[in-house]
Amino acid sequence: MALNVLGEKLVSCSQSPITGFFRNGKCDTCSDDQGMHTICVQMTNEFLEFSAGRGNDLSTPLPDYHFPGLVEGDFWCLCLPRWIEAHQAGLAPKVKLEATHISVTEFVDVEVLKAAKA
Repeated sequence: MALNVLGEKLVSCSQSPITGFFRNGKCDTCSDDQGMHTICVQMTNEFLEFSAGRGNDLSTPLPDYHFPGLVEGDFWCLCLPRWIEAHQAGLAPKVKLEATHISVTEFVDVEVLKAAKA
């Protein structure tokens, strides 16, 4: 059973749009998840612009990949390095702690995550 950053059972981040490395709604991970899609965040327009400026356009739909494109308010399992980069720039989206994988605490202090709670 996967745990969240609070040490409890990992809950769903989003079913609509469906998210996660496994596309099961959860920010669960495995060794194949090179992007570390482990942090559940709520999108903001500022973050979406920031991410697009870094070469990862999350707003544009990609029908071939069943990706609807994200809008402000959507929850999404984000790649942890992108969140850290956005946090350092003061543009990180809020975090849904209950749906964020415990492995994130290897890279980000839990108190930092709690301060960014959605």
